[in-house]
Order: sequence, then structure tokens, then C-alpha cells
Amino acid sequence: MNRIHERLRMLPREVLTHIRRGVEKESLRVGPDGRLAHTPHPAGLGSALTHPHITTDFSESQLELITGIHTGLDACLAELTEIHQVVYRHVGDELLWCTSMPCGLPADDDIPLGQYGSSNLGRAKTVYRNGLAHRYGRRMQTISGVHYNFSMPEAAWPILQKADAGGGSIIAYQTDAYFHLIRNFRRHSWLLLYLFGASPTVCRSFVAGRKHGLQEYNAGTLFLPGATSLRMGPLGYQSNAQSSLAVSFNSLRSYAESLNDALTKPYPPYEAIGVREGENYRQLGTSLLQIENEFYGTIRPKPRFRSGERPLYGLGERGVEYIEVRCMDNDPFSPIGIAADTMRFLDMFLLHCLLSDSPPDSPEEIAAISRNQHDVAQRGRDPNLRLIRRKEEISLAAWARGVVDACEPVAAALDAAHTGSAYRETLQAARAAVADSSATPSARVIAEIGRTDDKSYVAFALAQSNRHRRTLRDRRLSAEVEARYARLAADSLTAQRTMEAADCV
Repeated sequence: MNRIHERLRMLPREVLTHIRRGVEKESLRVGPDGRLAHTPHPAGLGSALTHPHITTDFSESQLELITGIHTGLDACLAELTEIHQVVYRHVGDELLWCTSMPCGLPADDDIPLGQYGSSNLGRAKTVYRNGLAHRYGRRMQTISGVHYNFSMPEAAWPILQKADAGGGSIIAYQTDAYFHLIRNFRRHSWLLLYLFGASPTVCRSFVAGRKHGLQEYNAGTLFLPGATSLRMGPLGYQSNAQSSLAVSFNSLRSYAESLNDALTKPYPPYEAIGVREGENYRQLGTSLLQIENEFYGTIRPKPRFRSGERPLYGLGERGVEYIEVRCMDNDPFSPIGIAADTMRFLDMFLLHCLLSDSPPDSPEEIAAISRNQHDVAQRGRDPNLRLIRRKEEISLAAWARGVVDACEPVAAALDAAHTGSAYRETLQAARAAVADSSATPSARVIAEIGRTDDKSYVAFALAQSNRHRRTLRDRRLSAEVEARYARLAADSLTAQRTMEAADCV
């Protein structure tokens, strides 16, 4: 706590008001009946390969909407809203599915892979997705979420390095500091699942033909009574094959070494899939990970993207330039999938993780982190749940209260910098949710499903998605913004054609 207070006192107002954030939000396109759309990526949205703000994730039917980098939280939310408005002007009667767990799904093979044209880069992206389909099945890949990108302004690093009496280059110090943040984040990220998890239920079609421990809510809806985020549990965006990876975040070197074997050594079950079938590629390779992004983590260290560059190479060349939080569910009660208070809490939480003591991780702690994540995902609202902290059991509520209380000085500093009280009010709402799990989004989802006529997850999500569509379509979008996105779409199509023409092999 003393460390946090000392460093907050050293950080000037302009550092705290220039924290940088961006959002990447995934959503399935669905028809008016709530079933997965099979239409291609809308032409009016440009090229999914080269558009800076509108692309696709795993499936051709799965949009990914990407904001720029913002020092203002409201500006980030405004841009994400604009992108949603633009999308809704080009998808006809289709909807953006508002929840993380998918809509009614067809047979696995009928879920379309993302298509990116005939260039080598475009084909590689589709082959990578085909590899994911062979390895994990297509249904798992249709799970959607919100990724939150966070970085400190450059002015922060010399101040923090001096406070730590650190030597060496600023880039090396910055990289170590982000890994320091990541270790603390992983220790405490279960709290984000409890506070913001919104996927306690699934459509029965998601687990068709699979073993599961879910309970029946009604004929078409499965759930777990205390679940917060099935997306982040064993049935969600997880990989049994990757469970052998005890990736250490003690340094860039330990992180890279942990992933190296997974990226280079053949993995027998994936060797059995094969790389090619005639002229068609089944996957990019036979190692445990085709590329670094296949590693499923709640947070990633990232370099600024450069086309064609491998992430680990970029990290080695320029160090960690920002971090990507990957454990956030889509908020079904927000038209754009994330609310301002959620972003405020993330900023506080991440700053707390950066400024707090962060001892090295160990294989034992890595295993405990995974267990805590799965337990909170599946039964975080169970008042009897106990987690593992430093090899001892502790109740979720007691640990959560401690983390929230530790964020208090961060909230006070951010409020002082922004001359308001929004961060302390956000923290107070988190305290209330820790004290009463009925205030969490996952509990609210269960309650709202119970109010639908047929008590159906799909009916709830479809009604919410229609409500958000009306909200976004009714909101004014200026002619200037529409023209700018029309230019971006046209330019992206030109860029794709240029890329395809340039490939000579």
C-alpha cells in the first residue's frame, strides 16, 4: 500500500489524465430469428483484411470493431458507438448478437471461416482459422468478447524508473514494468469475472455432442446457478492441449522461452491433422501453437502492430508497448458491449496492478491462477466459494474486499486528476457487488431470462440485441462521419487489391 501511495504522489496530473486505452469488440452477426448469419462480410464495410476499424475475427459472421487509441474515456466510447452505428447501416435486417456466448448455431462445419481474399496474408489468415477449427472446433471460436488495450503515457516511465532506483534503458524498464503489471493482473483477474462476467447461460446448440456439467434452465437453455462467465471457464474459450503450458510472466525472456517450444516443436495430435490435404491447407503448422495469438491468456503483452511481423519478434525489438486485457465478456446491457464504469474500473485495476508489489510467479502459482479462474467462472456467485492465495484458502468475498480497498488511493488520485468523483463512485459500486452478488451482471442476466415468456437465453439475447439495434439506428450519425467511413471502406478495398496484385509467388 505504501508503494502505491508513494508512486501516485510522484505521478503528475498530466500523466494520470493521459492514460491510453482502446477497445476491440467482437459480435456475431445474426438473422432476425437469432440464428447465425451466413451472409458474407458486408461489402459496404470494406475489406476485413485492411480496414483499420471493422474486420472479422474467427468467422465470416463474427465482426470485430476496433477503436483508435484514446486518452479520453468518453472519446473512446464515442468512437466505438460511431463504429456500431456505421455497421448497422450496412447489415440490413441482421443484428449484432449482444452476448459473449453464441446464438443458435448450425452444425460445426456450417459455421463459415473468415475470408480475406487471395493474397498470401489473406490466405494465411483463413488457414490459421481452419487450423483452429480442426484443433478446437468451430463452436468454441464463435465465443465473443471485449478486449481492452491499456498503456501508460511515455512521461510516466522515467518517473517510475527513478522511484524504483532502476538502471538501464527506459524501454527495458517499461517492459519489465508491464510484466510486473501482468503478474498482478493474473493473480487478481478472477475479480473481473465476478464483477463483469455476463455469460452464466448458453444455448443448448453450443454444447451439442459435447460432454458438459451444465444444468437445464429450460428446454433450450443451459446454465450453472453460480456462474459468472462460462466464456472463461472450461467449456468456454479454453484449450486442454494448452493446459500443459505453464507460461511464466517473470520477464520478456521467460515469456518468450515458455512459448518457444509450443511454437516450434511438433505436437503429435496436431501432426495427425496434417498441414495439407491436396492443394488445401488444413493448418499453418503442427506445433502446439500455430502463431503466438493462439495462446489463450487473460492478458497479453503487445508491441505496436507492424504488418507481417510476428508478435514475439516485435516484443524483442521494441519491448512491451501496451497490454491487452482479454477476459471481459460483452456487456448485454450496453448497446456497444462495454460501459463507462467498466472502463473506469479497468483503469483503476490496471494502475493498481502496475504500482503494487509484484513478486515472481511460479509453476505452483500459475496452476492456482488457472484453478481460481475456472472456479469463479463456474460458481463465482456461490457464497461458499474459496480461492487459493499464496497456497492457502480464502473466501472470494474477503479477497475481493481487499483488492477493492487497495484500489481506493488509485481512485482518489484519478478523481483528483479529472476533478470529479466518478472513479470513487465506480469503486463503491464494485463494493456493493462484492457484498451482494445479485448486483452482478451475471445475476442480472439470470433474472432477466426468468422474465422472458419462455425463460430462454436466446429470447433474452435476441430482445436485447433488437433493443440495442434500435438505440444505435435512432442515434444521429453526422454526414461527415458517414463520409469518412465510406472513404475508409473504399480505401481498404483498394489496399486489398494492391496487396493481391503485389504477390508474385
